[in-house]
Amino acid sequence: MTEREKMIAGSVYDPSDDELIRLRQNAHRLSKEYNDCFETDEKREKILAELIPNKGKNVYLQGPVQFDYGCFTEIGENSYANFNFTCLDCAPVKIGCNVFMGPNVSLLTPMHPFRFQERNIYKREDGVYTDREYAKPITIGDNCWLAGNVTVCGGVTIGSGSVIGAGSVVTRDIPSGVLAAGNPCRVIREITEEDCLK
Repeated sequence: MTEREKMIAGSVYDPSDDELIRLRQNAHRLSKEYNDCFETDEKREKILAELIPNKGKNVYLQGPVQFDYGCFTEIGENSYANFNFTCLDCAPVKIGCNVFMGPNVSLLTPMHPFRFQERNIYKREDGVYTDREYAKPITIGDNCWLAGNVTVCGGVTIGSGSVIGAGSVVTRDIPSGVLAAGNPCRVIREITEEDCLK
């Protein structure tokens, strides 16, 4: 398996691999180009299409944004992210349709060993410094709202129609159709007809 295949499969991989470095550098360059544009600049859509080739129609990212790879992220149509959206997509990130994300939302798939003996930087036989990493995917269902300053950790699935309260750190799966909040994020209650605007 290539290091890219290991990374996507959730196995321990070497982030200093040449292909992965090229992909990251491209995503970081595109993120910066996007961030340097005014929101009225027509170039933004072209940059975004290159950065996130797997996106639906009418996706709007306010910017600034930061992607690790971009090519491992899918965003469904009519989805939106406010200022300072960060997506470290070392594992697949799937964002459904009609998803709203507030400012400072972070989707973080990378994982590092708990034991520093395995986590610390080391020198490969060829003299290159690297570390050991692995990643877990993130899935966000259709019609979700992640409020400001939400962090979603690797390995989490958020069910369709759920709302994640501001400042939450989501470390485990959240079912569909619920309001959840806190650190760690927990289900507070179901979303019902009582929540209709009247």
